[in-house]
Amino acid sequence: MSKLNQYILSNDFDRPTVVIDVDIVEENYSRLKAGLGKAHIHYAVKANPQPEILKRLAKLGSRFDAASRGEIELCFAAGATAEDISFGNTIKKCKDIAWAYKQGIRLYSADSELEIKKIAEHAPGSDVYIRILVQSTEAEWPLSRKFGCSGSYVVPLMDLAKGLGLNPVGLSFHVGSQTRHPHMWYDVLDVVSAAWHHAKDEGHNLTLLNIGGGFPTYYGADITDPEPYCLTIMNAIQERFGDIDYIMAEPGRGMVGNAGMLVSTVLLTSHKTPGDTVRWVYLDVGRFHGLAETENESIKYRFWIPGRELEDTDYCVLAGPTCDSADVMYEKTQVLLPDNLAPGDKFVILNTGAYTTTYSSVAFNGIPPLLSVAI
Repeated sequence: MSKLNQYILSNDFDRPTVVIDVDIVEENYSRLKAGLGKAHIHYAVKANPQPEILKRLAKLGSRFDAASRGEIELCFAAGATAEDISFGNTIKKCKDIAWAYKQGIRLYSADSELEIKKIAEHAPGSDVYIRILVQSTEAEWPLSRKFGCSGSYVVPLMDLAKGLGLNPVGLSFHVGSQTRHPHMWYDVLDVVSAAWHHAKDEGHNLTLLNIGGGFPTYYGADITDPEPYCLTIMNAIQERFGDIDYIMAEPGRGMVGNAGMLVSTVLLTSHKTPGDTVRWVYLDVGRFHGLAETENESIKYRFWIPGRELEDTDYCVLAGPTCDSADVMYEKTQVLLPDNLAPGDKFVILNTGAYTTTYSSVAFNGIPPLLSVAI
């Protein structure tokens, strides 16, 4: 039995709590690092900023991708230096850029003219990489449209950056979160490679490629193991780009997803009409308090109900506790659960180490945010 299972079985929880095994995070880091080879890991802090996670990763030599001043401050508190941190959000406050520059951070992302002008004004002389817009149809949590510029806009933005005294060092992209197999990267790498070589042909000395995240964790569907996953991607990059001075990888979900379990409680089971074959199961946690990635039923979590594993099962709709009709996790994807679930039963949601506590920040309906415990 794992350390996580043992801890959950031997403790009571007054409210929904994510339990994190930091040793699993360290194991994930080692496996990702082995496959990524010369690439530098910049952990995506937004996935889970638990201080114990950041401290362990800093001790292991990880670097960090931060999206805000708050995340940068957490990295510093964990022992990271300014050289370890990339300010990777393409939508930054001017005062936060100025603050980060004062702290010694010199690596920033951008995908628009105005963002480049903001960086040039508040972080003069800094390195900047341009995020390129890519389409991913195979990621379970796509990250296209909002971020990035078109390939045809890369050179004009680099020209602008250079003219304003910045150093345009390279490109970044994101294939989309939970991209389960490395072959799903190939079309995106082709697009980015074309933009990369065009920028070099136009006279830009590119030295940095930020490949973003996308590294998966297990939710029930087959995924490629970390080492061969990363090795395949690195080989594909070598084939398309040649030698690159500095490759950044920003694992988030793949670093912490399987390191956490969310402990919740069954509040109610019900049927809408007599003889209804569909049973509704309501938990004390839902979409507004940590399970935001069940939107459109994109991320399909698995479950463990201690003491109920061998009972008869039936299909259910799974919903949260709030007075909002959108607080339904799974309806089209019906969940198979024991038919004798009762109020008060411990209900554990597996592989919830990523994007749960960070989505649970507002006490909607007066329900407090998730607790988080590191063991």
